[in-house]
Amino acid sequence: MSGTPRRLFGRLSLRERTVVLDALRTETVGGVLLLAAAALALIWANVRPQQYEDLVHRTVGPPGPLRLEMSLHTWATEGLLTVFFFVAGIELKRELVAGDLRDRRAAALPVAAAVCGMAVPALVYTAVNLTGGGRPIGWAIPMATDIAFALGVLAVVGSHLPSPLRAFLLTLAVVDDLGAILVIAVFYTSRIDYPALLASLAGLGLFLLLQRLRVHGWYVHVPLALAIWVMMHLSGVHATVAGVAMGLMLRCTSDEGETGSPAERVEHLVRPFSAGVAVPLFAFFACGVPLSAHTLTQVFTEAAPLGVVLGLVAGKPLGVFGGTWATARFTRAELDPGLQWADVHAVATLAGIGFTVSLLLCELAFPGDPELTALAKEAVLTGSLICALTAGGLLRLRSRHYRRLYEADLAQSAT
Repeated sequence: MSGTPRRLFGRLSLRERTVVLDALRTETVGGVLLLAAAALALIWANVRPQQYEDLVHRTVGPPGPLRLEMSLHTWATEGLLTVFFFVAGIELKRELVAGDLRDRRAAALPVAAAVCGMAVPALVYTAVNLTGGGRPIGWAIPMATDIAFALGVLAVVGSHLPSPLRAFLLTLAVVDDLGAILVIAVFYTSRIDYPALLASLAGLGLFLLLQRLRVHGWYVHVPLALAIWVMMHLSGVHATVAGVAMGLMLRCTSDEGETGSPAERVEHLVRPFSAGVAVPLFAFFACGVPLSAHTLTQVFTEAAPLGVVLGLVAGKPLGVFGGTWATARFTRAELDPGLQWADVHAVATLAGIGFTVSLLLCELAFPGDPELTALAKEAVLTGSLICALTAGGLLRLRSRHYRRLYEADLAQSAT
């Protein structure tokens, strides 16, 4: 064989790097990496539990007053997830400026679906725990929808589904993420260091001013973003709030002569890291819980984990579908002409995939109870798996329905 031999894991060519980065911008690849990282964590934690625990709790970072000497698990939770929420903030800003959220009537249904899809699972969890003698402090865990997983499932099984369905799910999930961030900031902040918080807010104000003044250059924005993150971390407010705030502040409109807005360019650069590194690594450090017949039994018999499962599997679909139907029934908002209520039902079930944000909320809800945290995580994985399989089947049926309509149209136009 002629030519220069290739080294395993050697530096990729520009064309190969472009292909890899473009793949990481797709929901399918991101979802697969997320699933692979979660599976690896579960296997490692159950085959070599002590080795996994030692890795997860290994401390890295500079010691000192900035409190950056943290475990790998904390770095993944507060550091890497900030990147994920930064991208979510950009997506929300884009929806507000140029997407469905710009039009009140178009935004009404997915926003109502998101709000009800957060409220009903929380109520289901609370009801289960109040009647079962549990603690309702984990009410926020089943509220979230995982964008990467949900859009990944939709991309895999829904090749013939109408495009408004994806737009509906994306808008719902983005609003859902904003709701989760607000819940984290308001309800899961135990102490606040006000000088640090004010310093972080001042940094955010400067970040916004630089956007207004059209100041460009990574050498300005990256150090400022790191300073904002550090101050938010020191303040006691979860550091991911800084990520979504900066994402919302990026300019989403293009000036004359620009090939794209700053938000588009930054998202294009950051999304592969978020999908290919940040979220999978968080899943790896968060999903390593011990599995056994006993713990799986506890998931369905103890109040807290059962509330999580029922919140995701029953509460989330009921909230999303019920909120959409009630808004369409009692207001002027209308379902997109290209969609049917069976499509909404399938997407409502898909929204029950909590995963990333739900796993984060498990840790915030039960910080002093590792056993209950592990059970809640098992419940998130169980509920998300049930919703993914159920929604996958429903979406495949809907995709076949639209494929038959498409083929019938082709046959009719050929005659």
